[in-house]
Amino acid sequence: MLWATARSVREERSRQRYALQDFSLIRVSLVRGKGGWRIGSAEGELNYFDDTQSGTRLARAAVAAIVRLLRQFLHGEIVHGTLFEDTKAALKRAKEESANQSDLVEIFSLRLLHTLGYIAVTPELENYITTKEWWTLPTLPKTAGLAIEKAKQASHL
Repeated sequence: MLWATARSVREERSRQRYALQDFSLIRVSLVRGKGGWRIGSAEGELNYFDDTQSGTRLARAAVAAIVRLLRQFLHGEIVHGTLFEDTKAALKRAKEESANQSDLVEIFSLRLLHTLGYIAVTPELENYITTKEWWTLPTLPKTAGLAIEKAKQASHL
């Protein structure tokens, strides 16, 4: 994840206007400049917030919570394929009507904090951290909630 700037994208004549929206999955060309990264071109693939099937507040709140977690804990330039795949899976499931959004966000938080090194694997949490289809797992145990809170405090973010 990295931060990049684009100029004049809010203008009506801008071709990048609709691709560069919050909560979007995009394909982008980047150019490194003096002051950081700049966006050369952008092609929108999907906007998770707009495409919530149920259109409920819970689904949209879950999408916003996942993105908020990423913005809170990822700084600088980070390349992490597993985290990217987890994020895409979480956003895809959050927008589905059948998903339990609060459990999904909690399990994603646990996996994110483990990936960043704030939570160690314990026998009680091992399934939630190592399973590939983690969104199908039941509600987290109470010790997981405590581990997440402790990790957030330890990160100072």
